[in-house]
Amino acid sequence: MTPGGSQLRRTLGLGDAVVVGLGSMIGAGVFAALAPAARAAGSGLLPALAVAVVVAYCNAMSSARLAARYPASGGTYVYGRERLGEFWGYLAGWSFVVGKTASCAAMALTVGAYVWPGQAHAVAVAAVVALTAVNYGGIQKSAWLTRVIVAVVLAVLASVVVVCLGSERADAGRLDIGLSGGAGGVLQAAGLLFFAFAGYARVATLGEEVRDPQRTIPRAIPLALGLTLAVYGCVAVAVLSVLGPEGLGQATAPLADAVRAAGLPALVPVVRVGAAVAALGSLLALILGVSRTTLAMARDRHLPGALAAVHPRFQVPHRAELAVGAVVAVLAATVDVRGAIGFSSFGVLAYYAVANASAWTLDPSRVSRVVPALGLVGCVVLAFSLPAVSVVVGVGVLAVGVVAYGVRGQQVPR
Repeated sequence: MTPGGSQLRRTLGLGDAVVVGLGSMIGAGVFAALAPAARAAGSGLLPALAVAVVVAYCNAMSSARLAARYPASGGTYVYGRERLGEFWGYLAGWSFVVGKTASCAAMALTVGAYVWPGQAHAVAVAAVVALTAVNYGGIQKSAWLTRVIVAVVLAVLASVVVVCLGSERADAGRLDIGLSGGAGGVLQAAGLLFFAFAGYARVATLGEEVRDPQRTIPRAIPLALGLTLAVYGCVAVAVLSVLGPEGLGQATAPLADAVRAAGLPALVPVVRVGAAVAALGSLLALILGVSRTTLAMARDRHLPGALAAVHPRFQVPHRAELAVGAVVAVLAATVDVRGAIGFSSFGVLAYYAVANASAWTLDPSRVSRVVPALGLVGCVVLAFSLPAVSVVVGVGVLAVGVVAYGVRGQQVPR
C-alpha cells in the first residue's frame, strides 16, 4: 500500500501501451517542428533528424530497461531516485512537471487557435476540462480516445505525404544533404526535432497501469518510437521535396503550405483539422504523464501528500489529475504560453539525461553502458545547442527546483 492510496490498476496491454506512445509522439509537433528545424539546419535537416533519432533511440532503450526494473508511476523520477539518489530523481520530476505543465497549456491554446482563433482561450479551457474528465474516468477511456486521435492524425499525415510526393512540384534534388546551417545548426535542429517525438516516456510514466510491465514496456517503447520515426521521416521527405529547405524554413504552417504548393489547396482545411486533433492527442497524453509523475512525487512528499490518493472506483490518481487540470486550465485561460515554453525542450533533455545516467548503473559491463553513455552525452549536447533563450530559461527553471529542494528537501519523510 502506498501513501495516500492504493496502487493503480494494471489494465493496459501491449497494443494500448504502443498507442499511448504514438499519441504522445505523433502530435502537434510534427505540424510545427519542421519549420524551425529547417531554419536552423538548412540543407542539414535530414542529418539533424538522424541525430535526433540516435539520441531518441538511446533514451528509449534506457527508459525501457529501467521501466522493466521499476514498473511504477513516475518514470524517470522513480528511476533517478532509486539509482542515483533522491535529489536526481526529484530534479527529473521537477523538470518534467513544471515544463510539461506549460506544454499542456500551450497544446490547449494550439487547439483553440485551430478550432476558433477568436476564442482560443475559451476553447483551450474547454479542451482541458473535457480531457481531464476523460482521464478521470479511467485509463482505458483515455487509451480508447487516443486510438481515435492517432487514427485521424495518421490519415491526415498519409494524405499529406501522398499529395506531396505525387505532385509535379516534388523534386528529389531538394533532398540533397548538406550542412548549410553548419554543425551547430544541425545540432540545434536535432534538439528541436527530438522534442517533437520525445513522448515515448509517457509509456514509462504509466508503468503502474501496464499489464506484465517487465515484458510489455520494453517492447512497447521501441515499437512506438520506430513507428513514429518512420512517420516523421516520410513527412519530412515529402514536405522537403515540395518546399525545399529554404521554403520549409520560412513556412508558418509547414504541412498546410506544402499541400498548397503541391497544387491541392482544398486539403488545407483537412490539415488544419489534423493539427487540432494532434494537439488534443498531445494534451491528453501530457495530462496523463504529468498527473502520474505528480502522484509519484506526492507519495514521497515532494508535493502535497493529498495528491497521492487513488480513486477507489476508477483507479486513477484523481486528485493529481484534477490539480493538474486546474493549473493548466488557469494558465490556458489567462496566459499565452505558446511562445514562452522553450525551456520545455531543455527540461525534456535534462529529464532523459537523468534516465540515461540511471541506466548506466544497471549493469557494470562496458557493452551495456554504451547506449546510456551515448544517450547521456547526446542529451547534454542537444540541450546546450538549443537557442540561447531556451537554455537560459531552462537552467533558471532547474535552479528554482534546486532551491526548493534545498529549502524543503531535507525535511521530506522517507
